[in-house]
Amino acid sequence: MHLILILAALIAACSLRYRWSVPRGNWTRRWERSLLLFIFPPLLLLVTATAILFMGIEGQMLGFQILSIAEGWLSYLLAVTFLITAVFWCIKLAASGILFLKHIRSFSQLKIAGKTVRVIETPALFSAVVGFWKPEFAVTSGLLKTLDADRLQAVIAHEQAHYYYRDTFWFFWLGWLRHIAAWLPNTQALWEELLMLRELRADAKASAQVDSLLLAEALLLVASYPQGYFDIACVVGAAGLPNRLEERIDALLAETKMITQPNKWFWSWLLLALLPLVTVPFHG
Repeated sequence: MHLILILAALIAACSLRYRWSVPRGNWTRRWERSLLLFIFPPLLLLVTATAILFMGIEGQMLGFQILSIAEGWLSYLLAVTFLITAVFWCIKLAASGILFLKHIRSFSQLKIAGKTVRVIETPALFSAVVGFWKPEFAVTSGLLKTLDADRLQAVIAHEQAHYYYRDTFWFFWLGWLRHIAAWLPNTQALWEELLMLRELRADAKASAQVDSLLLAEALLLVASYPQGYFDIACVVGAAGLPNRLEERIDALLAETKMITQPNKWFWSWLLLALLPLVTVPFHG
């Protein structure tokens, strides 16, 4: 019975991920669909593993013996292994984020556009918010030397938008789901789509405060410098993914508005991932 539960969760997770295709439609639909297909499969697997952990190795359901010893041990081992892996990745990512934040806080501070930012001494052109719920603003000395005051203010407005949406916090958890479900179909494609939509959302909010053309010019200057991409879930960069820069520029020039708050139907679909827990009370 437990192996059937695991198999059903795996089939459902893979089937949903295979439904993802090249994004179409407005930003709101893209955001909701990508977020749902990204979150639901690993969440279903986590809930299924947790349910099996609570039910134990052997037992009965509605008065019937449902497990052989061999099946009980195998399903229990699979569930425990998956949960241990999930905990491992959570600790690893949190530790990496904490160490990186500690490193960022070793740099000097400067007041820019009304915000206190950390200045990283490097010729690279980079800006970010670094941390979890209350992150640090960071820019490089190369960026300060390259951008004038107006364009620098546009970049800070973009980072302030990330802070407003708590992107570092939420994308820490999304990054965790990405690592524990990296083997599922389209994980990387969905991750890149969410990163892109995150940057589009920050651009849209920033353009309400500064000239969108200035922000577009700043993005082009930043993207022109060869630099590595920080693959840490609690870091949010201003440039985003280089191969999606054209879409960001077009959106800024068109001054497109973006709504990315999931509606009630989105959350109701996520509740379906909790269904495996329904079996726990019937297991004795």
